[in-house]
Amino acid sequence: MKSVELNNGVEMPILGFGTYQIEDHEACERSVTEALRTGYRLIDTAAAYGNEEAVGRAIETSDVPRDEVFVTSKLWVQDAGYESTKDAFERSLDRLGLDYLDLYLIHQPYGDVHCSWQAMEDLYEEGKIRAIGVSNFHPDRVMDLMVHNDVVPAVNQIETHPFYQRTDDAAFLEDHGIRHESWGPFAEGQNDIFEHDVLTTIGDRYGKSAAQVVLRWLVQREIVAIPKSVHDERITENFDVFDFELTAEEMETIAGLNEGESLFFDHRDPDMVKRLGEAERET
Repeated sequence: MKSVELNNGVEMPILGFGTYQIEDHEACERSVTEALRTGYRLIDTAAAYGNEEAVGRAIETSDVPRDEVFVTSKLWVQDAGYESTKDAFERSLDRLGLDYLDLYLIHQPYGDVHCSWQAMEDLYEEGKIRAIGVSNFHPDRVMDLMVHNDVVPAVNQIETHPFYQRTDDAAFLEDHGIRHESWGPFAEGQNDIFEHDVLTTIGDRYGKSAAQVVLRWLVQREIVAIPKSVHDERITENFDVFDFELTAEEMETIAGLNEGESLFFDHRDPDMVKRLGEAERET
């Protein structure tokens, strides 16, 4: 498995397994178990996903040693603040059945993110988290966090796929030594991505699917990706992207698919900020 080095020297697999929207605990545990068996060593979850217990059981029962699995979880909006962040972190650890996390992210750029970050800095210094970062932060919010705190985020996990390629964000993150991680690499199936003519035509040259082309495109951009599936054959297929390489011309062709805007929602939309801010607190 190819890895990337974070800004604190920690190695992070460039391809992982996401668990967003796998709410059924049995399906989640089975899928994470299959992902680990296949060879994935990065597992991504969050308090808001409601499946940390299932992820933890899969890790516990796996034959893969804990120190070979890179586990990410995230702090939800309603748990922002210094003490509440520490409490939420401990609840996540308990649900996962772990004594440390490899990566802990602020899930959304709302609420008292500065006090949350200070709590995360302390947990990092105590050795309870190997790296800390953010999710869904635009460059201005990342910069605001950096100039008012001591630790530069190691990762920013943001929506990134062929139709929203985040090239400006990628340049900013690279300039500041922050690893770009993609959520929603398949755009959750929108724009007919799995049958898209451009992606399938490229894939046919290598005997690969459109999904594999997308993941290879991200890997070649040095972007960490966390595809999700509950189907064993897709879990295996998504992992099989290290035996071919896209040409510069093919990379440029995929670059032409960029629409430059989210296919889901704008994190700067006041109505969305209000909706997330009023969402139910994780328990």
